Amino acid sequence: MMDWTTSHYRFLARQLSRHTLLYTEMVTTGALIHGDTARFLRHDEAEYPLALQLGGSDAGELAHCARLAQQYGFNEVNLNVGCPSDRVQNNMMGACLMANPDKVAEGVKAMIEATDLPVTVKHRIGIDGRASWDDLCEFVEKVAASGCRTFIVHARIAVLEGLSPKENRDIPPLKYDWVYRLKAKYPHLEMIINGGIKTFDEGHEHLRHTDGVMLGREAYHNPWLLAGVDPQFFGQAAPVETRHQALRAMLPFIQSELERGVFLTHMSRHLLGLFHGQPGGRQFRRYISENAQKSGAGLEVIESALDALEKVREPATPEIAEA
Repeated sequence: MMDWTTSHYRFLARQLSRHTLLYTEMVTTGALIHGDTARFLRHDEAEYPLALQLGGSDAGELAHCARLAQQYGFNEVNLNVGCPSDRVQNNMMGACLMANPDKVAEGVKAMIEATDLPVTVKHRIGIDGRASWDDLCEFVEKVAASGCRTFIVHARIAVLEGLSPKENRDIPPLKYDWVYRLKAKYPHLEMIINGGIKTFDEGHEHLRHTDGVMLGREAYHNPWLLAGVDPQFFGQAAPVETRHQALRAMLPFIQSELERGVFLTHMSRHLLGLFHGQPGGRQFRRYISENAQKSGAGLEVIESALDALEKVREPATPEIAEA
């Protein structure tokens, strides 16, 4: 979810659900140690609960970044062992690390020793060359032996030779039953399932076999889905009743970011899916896309698009239970 789950998207997500655990985009250890640390770790307290997702393989660097996660107030630190991009592979990060479970275990152990935060691992069910059930169990057992108790499992293998990152999100078949089998084999570990999940009905079914569900692309492209999470899974009302309310709740935050020098287009791109499938939604996306990038574009762009939408009748939250 690099370039997707930025602080601006996460602030929107938090207007829709108070209880969903949000994750940052993957941040490399090198960027945190040698780059603008404060910029990469900056977030609003309204985003809590919030996990920092790291990309890296050096135990010392991972430990240093885990300490930073605690220092900056995150609620969890997560190691990404699932990203299949070439750039990540070339730096010994992401899914390629599944070929070296000992190295992952070493890094996780160092992170656990460096922080009081929960340390979790997100991974695939395998990679090309190491795609068997036994390979997966070896990976989980070695990482669990280092102290990790929570595994977020994308139920596809990653094909590192021959498929693009985009193709790796769609082409390898989903094997949800493998995640179910992991939970059955290791009941003392927390297993959270990820990959291709789009509806609450699917989520409830997965929760019959696993401890949690992670949504990725669907929660980004159709963020209003999150407005059903608190009623569906936590027994509490959604923070807002309509998409319009959610967007209006964003306006003070957007204004403060504009005053800080952030370009409107860096924020508005995360709003485009909010009216997905709604009357006027296409016009909303077009207006924002065409005007937010203009020099000096400010809050008036969002307000004008919202004013136009509010002339269109919108159902309230009962529909989200069917999303």
